[in-house]
Amino acid sequence: MTAFEMNLDGLVGPTHNYAGLSYGNIASLSNEQSASNPKEAAKQGLKKMKALADRGLRQGILLPHERPAIWALRNLGFSGTDAQVLEKVARQNPAILSAVSSASCMWTANAATVSPSADTGDGKVHFTAANLNAKFHRSIEHPTTTRMLQSIFADERYFAHHDALAPVSFFGDEGAANHTRFCGAYDAPGVELFVYGQAAFDNNAARPQRFPARQTLEASQAIARLHGLSDAHAVFAQQKPETIDAGVFHNDVIAVGNRNVLFYHQEAFANTDAVLTELQRKLGAVELIAVRVPSAEVSLDAAVRSYLFNSQLLSVDNDRMVLVVPGECREIAAVSDYLDRLIADDANPIDAVEVFDLKQSMQNGGGPACLRLRVALTEAEYNAMNSGVILTDALFHDLNAWVDRHYRDRLTQADLADPQLLIESRTALDELTQLTKLGNLYPFQR
Repeated sequence: MTAFEMNLDGLVGPTHNYAGLSYGNIASLSNEQSASNPKEAAKQGLKKMKALADRGLRQGILLPHERPAIWALRNLGFSGTDAQVLEKVARQNPAILSAVSSASCMWTANAATVSPSADTGDGKVHFTAANLNAKFHRSIEHPTTTRMLQSIFADERYFAHHDALAPVSFFGDEGAANHTRFCGAYDAPGVELFVYGQAAFDNNAARPQRFPARQTLEASQAIARLHGLSDAHAVFAQQKPETIDAGVFHNDVIAVGNRNVLFYHQEAFANTDAVLTELQRKLGAVELIAVRVPSAEVSLDAAVRSYLFNSQLLSVDNDRMVLVVPGECREIAAVSDYLDRLIADDANPIDAVEVFDLKQSMQNGGGPACLRLRVALTEAEYNAMNSGVILTDALFHDLNAWVDRHYRDRLTQADLADPQLLIESRTALDELTQLTKLGNLYPFQR
């Protein structure tokens, strides 16, 4: 049996804007109220997808959600025509309009947690959409995410889907941004690392003081149970609270893994030695290669500003890996110098760095790792998924043309109340569901 890891990148939506909605995400807060360029953002993401597909990696897309989310506004008591609803919320509470217009679903690392068939009790690939209840603008994503994943991975012989966890703070779930799988080969049983910010039911547990911890231990444990993971396939690790307070709102801002390699900052975990020991014990004969970045070489501040660890660590052959980083990693001297030393060191398997301009996403707080959901699949499972979202040369061409037809090249907070933006967005999404053959995903299509 052969297997591989597929990346499903979020296609940036037509309402991509900077509203500073994500407290705890320094980049998001610092660019609040700046004008965005949705067209450029979408094309930057597509360019990265195409480059990785051209390397021979399996690549697909996840679609934007309907924004502004008129249905969410109606659930909050706003009434009238769509145009009247927009006018009312813009006048009465523009912060709500910003929230329901966010294109944050582009960061599909938060879309769901995925366990491959080699790890699960029933031998199926399991999906649980994240409830993202820490932020209102993200908490409205999971119904559409669930429908989309069910449409893409519809064959019940291979795939199992679970509803998002209860949307309460005790079970705060941020998806794969706090989940990494380690294995010798993608089709071999692996060990899934669940990283949490706090144990919600333990009042004596250490917690961050400045920014909230979004992922709970209880949520991670629930997902492991839902996915049928035995104790041998799961490790639970706490983020260091002080690191969350430094702006590390998800584990994928401070660590990234692939196969048997963990690339991490020394301040990532509350008890690093115990985490590494348990991972190695459960991996058995598979050697865990832990590449530790010391604070003396890359400070925590530089790691957050550059998004060094919000990178993609990808296998390009059986032994070597490439690290996909945002352009900001070459703009900060300490980080750039470290990367040069990293790839010159033959003692680790990371032998190449590939840099992409993702500034539109980065300015809102999301790098290469935020933009993709990893799904390990066998060939049979891959052949059973909806092929309409698999990136080919033809789809890449069609998506770029689609963006040119429907996206604006400048968007401000004031534009969100424009009824024409809603019409443009719905027209674009309706066409996209036909292009990808995913059916009627959105409330306006029903």
